[in-house]
Amino acid sequence: MLNRFAYRTTGLAIKTITNLSKARISLHGEKNIPDGPNIFVLNHFTRLETFLMPYIIFRLTKIPVWSLASYELFKGAFGSYLEKVGAVSTKNPDRDRLIVKSLLTGEANWVIFPEGRMVKNKKIIEKGRFMISAAGGKHPPHSGAATLALRTEFYRQRLRKLSEEHPDEVKYLLDLFQIENLESVLSQNTHIVPVNLTYYPIRARENILSNLALRLVDDLPQRLIEELMTEGSMLLSGVDIDIRFGEPIEIFECLQCAPIEMDISAKRRINFDDPIPSRTRMRIEALKLMERYMTAIYSMTTVNHDHLFASMLHSMRSKKIDEMDLRRRAFLAATHIPQKTEICLHRSLQENQVHLLTDDRYHKVKDFMAVALDTGIITTKGRSLIKDPSKFSSPYDFHRARIDNPIEVMANAVEPLSTLQRTVSRLASQPRFWIKRNVANYLREQADEEFKKDYEAFFLEGETKPASVGMPFLIKGRSKDIGVVLSHGYMAAPLEVRELAEHLGRLGFWVYAPRLKGHGTSPEDLATRSYLDWRDSVDQGYAIISNICKRVVAGGFSTGAGLALDLAVRVEAVAGVFAVAAPMRLKDFSSRFAPAVDMWNRLMERARQVGAKKEFVENRPENPHINYMRNPISGVVELDRLMVDLEPKLSELKVPSLVVQSRGDPVVDPKGSRKIFELIGSIDKEYLLFNFERHGILLGDGAQKVHKAIGEFLKRF
Repeated sequence: MLNRFAYRTTGLAIKTITNLSKARISLHGEKNIPDGPNIFVLNHFTRLETFLMPYIIFRLTKIPVWSLASYELFKGAFGSYLEKVGAVSTKNPDRDRLIVKSLLTGEANWVIFPEGRMVKNKKIIEKGRFMISAAGGKHPPHSGAATLALRTEFYRQRLRKLSEEHPDEVKYLLDLFQIENLESVLSQNTHIVPVNLTYYPIRARENILSNLALRLVDDLPQRLIEELMTEGSMLLSGVDIDIRFGEPIEIFECLQCAPIEMDISAKRRINFDDPIPSRTRMRIEALKLMERYMTAIYSMTTVNHDHLFASMLHSMRSKKIDEMDLRRRAFLAATHIPQKTEICLHRSLQENQVHLLTDDRYHKVKDFMAVALDTGIITTKGRSLIKDPSKFSSPYDFHRARIDNPIEVMANAVEPLSTLQRTVSRLASQPRFWIKRNVANYLREQADEEFKKDYEAFFLEGETKPASVGMPFLIKGRSKDIGVVLSHGYMAAPLEVRELAEHLGRLGFWVYAPRLKGHGTSPEDLATRSYLDWRDSVDQGYAIISNICKRVVAGGFSTGAGLALDLAVRVEAVAGVFAVAAPMRLKDFSSRFAPAVDMWNRLMERARQVGAKKEFVENRPENPHINYMRNPISGVVELDRLMVDLEPKLSELKVPSLVVQSRGDPVVDPKGSRKIFELIGSIDKEYLLFNFERHGILLGDGAQKVHKAIGEFLKRF
């Protein structure tokens, strides 16, 4: 019997480990767990599942959870402990009867690993069929969970059929299983619940646990060293553990065939291990069930960036690898996956993926490439990266797979996902120019659709400008050597930079003007956005033009100028940058903005007492056919945050830079843009001051002079 004190102790230990570690556990599909007796079938990759899952399932169901464990573990004190927390040896002679009895009564749920032992290399598919690779060789998944579920439901249905006509046989079966209450058996149904655990990232390295073990224990087995290095690193350095519960499989349905139903209704006595006429059919049903739950388990694999990079690297035919080309292919795979609703995504893949094409700000590419280089999957030759295809097929020690060949482990993990494999295979085989064109076209369509959606959602009659004002646009040039990503200013829209873009187009340059999120619609839209949203818009624009042209120069007006500088700091491939009327800090704004911020601050102080809040102030723009007539205070604050974030990074900017300013600018203090110029770290930089008495110097009288100066700057490239 289960020792509840030992069970609570296990829970306390798991809580302690969880608190000490940086592991982040996310549960999905808990509502799929049905009431009553269940067999939970899990994939098995680490030791952690053995202790973690019974505890989690118990918390969710409030029913004790027992599990099968290898007979080798039932030795000494640890063996006694396993027995107390509900583990049963695989060689216990009463194993099957105990499991069936506990499922009939509903007194316990069970955790069973169909793979048997841990599958450290995650290789479970061969020639399109489930085949487990293990240290001792290959074998199909075990069908024991299916057999036990079928046997349980066979006896439940037999008890139900015979309960009125053959009470003697019913009494015999109740005595056989030591069951006192028949009603509790008949009121329940058996289910198999498939469960998938996915860990991300998987990184094996020396850590405090492995080092401590090596110091304290002589001749530590290599198998244990590997487990401490892999699983210790995962827990201590931080790992996301996604646990998904799939749709339950009702076992009763699998017994609805004539041969089995005849045995269920048979009036003769059937002992627990007696051969029955439907035994062959039961075996067939067990194999079908096994295929069903194995498919369900692995269809719930939580796909992450490592899976995409590893699969793409594996599928690409060329040995010579261009990192940006790999990024583009992974980006397209990531953006196409959400259309396949049956594929589960890690939360990092549910967000905008344009960072893969720009600054890799979340280090998804950097971390993967570090593993690939460290393990020799990729080597460097000059500036080139060379893939070693043999690493994906060469034999290796099974117990060192996670250390010696983690890239193959990552690729193996998603091999059962046929939809994903087809997507990856298709993208891996396409020529590079086609991939670049697809990326640019996809992003342009996405930007246009996003604007149309926002325009419809935030449209205000009499205030929202025509859609042509806010629509992002592309100007085609004569040569694809140089392209420009050109950003408009705060409370404006792409039309603000149209004249400059057309001038640059006549000079032969390609130009893409993105719409900063929250613009071109209404002030209510802008009030919901942060400067990080604007950054994403510029990154999207850069990704579009960089997949059309060989080199890209970033440029912008006002807030767009700040965003252009920010892009040039973050993305090494940016060839140059020009900034027109760039604000430095909020304090550099003229009296037009200062009263608004002051009013906002005072109203916020008052709001703590009376809840008053003023979200907008009046705006009197120079170009009312483009700009908003109301200014969201939250937007001004976001603008300040952008420049606060940018200021200390300007010294890192080393590319050719042009700063343009109007001497009589009533919005941006020329001292601010001059400070930006001085902070820029590039030796090749220029500051131009025009004698205008307005902020919007890209439009109106004399704007051609500014256009010409920017054109001359671009000709240098």
